[in-house]
Amino acid sequence: MTMSSAPQPAAESRPDAPQPSDTPESLEATAAFVEDAAGNEDPPAPIKGVGRLLGWIIPANLGIFLIWGAVPGILLPQQVTVLFGEADKVANLAIVATIGAFCAMIAQPIAGQISDRTRSRFGRRAPWMFLGALAGGLSLVGLAFADSLIGVVIAWTLVQITYNFAQGPLSAVMPDRVPLKRRGTFAALSGIGLMVGALGGQIVGSLFFDSITAGYFTFAAIAIVVLTLFIVFNPDYSSKELPVAPFKLGDFLRTFWVNPIKHPDFFWAFTGRLLLYTGYFAVTGYQLYLLTDYFGVERPQDVIPVLGLISLAGILIATIVSGPLSDKLGRRKIFVFASSVVTGLAFLLPWVWPDVTAWMIMTFISGLGFGMFQAVDTALMSEVLPSAKSFAKDLGVVNIAATLPQTLAPGVAGAIVLAFGFAGLFPVAIVLSVLGAFAVWPIKAVR
Repeated sequence: MTMSSAPQPAAESRPDAPQPSDTPESLEATAAFVEDAAGNEDPPAPIKGVGRLLGWIIPANLGIFLIWGAVPGILLPQQVTVLFGEADKVANLAIVATIGAFCAMIAQPIAGQISDRTRSRFGRRAPWMFLGALAGGLSLVGLAFADSLIGVVIAWTLVQITYNFAQGPLSAVMPDRVPLKRRGTFAALSGIGLMVGALGGQIVGSLFFDSITAGYFTFAAIAIVVLTLFIVFNPDYSSKELPVAPFKLGDFLRTFWVNPIKHPDFFWAFTGRLLLYTGYFAVTGYQLYLLTDYFGVERPQDVIPVLGLISLAGILIATIVSGPLSDKLGRRKIFVFASSVVTGLAFLLPWVWPDVTAWMIMTFISGLGFGMFQAVDTALMSEVLPSAKSFAKDLGVVNIAATLPQTLAPGVAGAIVLAFGFAGLFPVAIVLSVLGAFAVWPIKAVR
């Protein structure tokens, strides 16, 4: 459907144009959109305009993904090694990471459904962004003082759950507020924040290699500050007057299910992301141990910042070009296909040339591929969502494709390493990434 009563996105792009406000007319337009629209329809214009959202999505994603870059890849493996020794570090990290990621996988769709049903003067998303960041900070503090395997498992699981309660509603901002013609650009900027955060987390995290507690406190504070500022400077329409369907246990239990027959485009988009992320995390999730045990690097904390900068260069180049270009061309699938192929084939290099130089070159090439993917796949996903009533829940299901690999990869990759050595990770990653590329072609709603 076309929302003729919604404020037109073009108005917000003119500095002198009056901005939409929380008026009865705008609330009515928002209610109509939530009730009837799908992901491939324009939402009502944001209260403060799309331009401000474009600027603020970078630090918002940066604040969360600094944590995902620093903790599971640097600080948590080091903490596990310090607490439990070298001999069992792979097995212990697999236990901690697998349990935490499994809980995160469950948490985000539930958080999304709760967010979709939230009615407050601050909208559906803001309360959970703030509470998730606050509770996540407290969980990181708990992780800093954990001194047993059970304690680390519990604290890391709480970190995963709480920050997903912030991240899920934040991901729904694009289909909630961004017009279709700006989504490639928005996704590119979102991807910059995401990847700069993830890679910057590796760089900054390596600075806390010998002071893990200080690192956890620092990342907790950053996330709380930037998400609070995002909420303050990008207010949403009130959701107090939106109708809410009666709670039904059956609907809640179906949170994790989107019918692939009724919504095949959603299914194929989900599958493509699942395959690429599984291949990617099977390798990169073990970067610290690959550097020490496969490439023989004596001081990985000196190499990791360099790798982060190399990857960041590739990601920024690909993201800046591919996101706006996909908007201009009106095409998404070819970019996602190419990104998956490039990312997968990049893993050939360290497999046939087991040297840290090969890993550095691979890092740049996979950065190009993953940057292109992050810039465009998010926009593609937003356009295959079934209903505005459940954007956050459905995006939570979509993000299972990102969190499930983190659930499976530590255990599966750990088994591969124990059976075949670290070299066995690369062919698995290549096959999965290339299969992910071909999964996007059956999508019909997006070019």
